Amino acid sequence: MRTRRTVARPARHAALLLCVLALLAAGCGRAGSPPVRGPQPKEEPRYVVDRDFRLPGSPTWERAKKRGHLVIGSKEDQPGLGEMDPATGEYSGFDVEIAKMLAASLGFDPERDVTFKAIASANRETALQNGQIDYYVGTYTINDGRKKLVGFAGPYYIAGQKLLVRADEKRLKGPGSMAGRKICSAVGSTPLQRIQADYPKAVSVAYDSYAICVDNLLNKQVDAVTTDDTILLGYASKLPDELKVVGKAFSEEPYGIGVPRSDRKLAEALDTALTARERNGDWKKAYDATLALSGEPAPKPPRVDPSLTR
Repeated sequence: MRTRRTVARPARHAALLLCVLALLAAGCGRAGSPPVRGPQPKEEPRYVVDRDFRLPGSPTWERAKKRGHLVIGSKEDQPGLGEMDPATGEYSGFDVEIAKMLAASLGFDPERDVTFKAIASANRETALQNGQIDYYVGTYTINDGRKKLVGFAGPYYIAGQKLLVRADEKRLKGPGSMAGRKICSAVGSTPLQRIQADYPKAVSVAYDSYAICVDNLLNKQVDAVTTDDTILLGYASKLPDELKVVGKAFSEEPYGIGVPRSDRKLAEALDTALTARERNGDWKKAYDATLALSGEPAPKPPRVDPSLTR
């Protein structure tokens, strides 16, 4: 793959990434365990590039065209969604595939004309406002507060809080069966706050990252990990024989493509592209190559919300 990427980042963050990858490959902290590798897609998705596409009136698109490539904001540490391989600098996952298929619709070759740039969640709005990235795809929930700062296209997926458990778990099937069980989530996260507020009979456990939660789940120190189902499916796709996602979603998180707030032309073009890629099967192709490796089949993609671009 020849997709451009931004690879420089703090050493501490790189060390965390290596720990996450070690966890996913062999079960970090479980001495003597053989390496475990998840299933791989039969072939990498390819997306037809619209060579004749033009978007006059969009300053973001025009800058990218003059530059010669798109700069797309992404996560780098979410397995199955947006993950950067520290050995190659390549990005992979469902969100990355969504970003690539949309780039193709905008006239950019995803394998040659795209640079992925890791942006921390707290810096997404600033990166869009300052023109550091052209658009952002990375478990970015559309909400009223964010709509005051940036624009959105989509949604392209409706996520919801669920539970990740060990594959042999029989009793823990959803929030109604969490009483007395140790439920792990990230420190300060909305999923953790929801468990503490709405399910006080559960024993909430908090760590600095979901990767640490998953490590403790595999080591039987906690009974479940909770956050958005997409993130959980990403972990399950790496270890499908050891982990599974259970229960119905008990929240709703519409994921959107973040764009500069003033660039409605770009948002409208992304909506059009997303609808077309859902209809021609590319959206499902992207899911099947990533999150479906967990064993969870592709859901029906949501309809785009045209009110977001008004």
